[in-house]
Amino acid sequence: MAAVSIRNLDDTVRERLRVRAAAHGRSMEAEMRAILVEAVRDPGDDEGLLGALAARFGELGGVDLVLPSRSAPPRAVDFTT
Repeated sequence: MAAVSIRNLDDTVRERLRVRAAAHGRSMEAEMRAILVEAVRDPGDDEGLLGALAARFGELGGVDLVLPSRSAPPRAVDFTT
């Protein structure tokens, strides 16, 4: 892994980075890492499971299910047996 130092970073940029990192629940270093990774990512890079599923099945559209009405009100599960 490489180490990078950023010199002469404007105080306003540093403060915005701190706020952004806090909003994402990350350290400033982790936030900078995420920003850099996203900035150099190719559009064809791993899109994740949700993206892959949407790309594969998105054109099919949704599913309309006919749900029968309940004949009895829902009840709690009995784990005593």
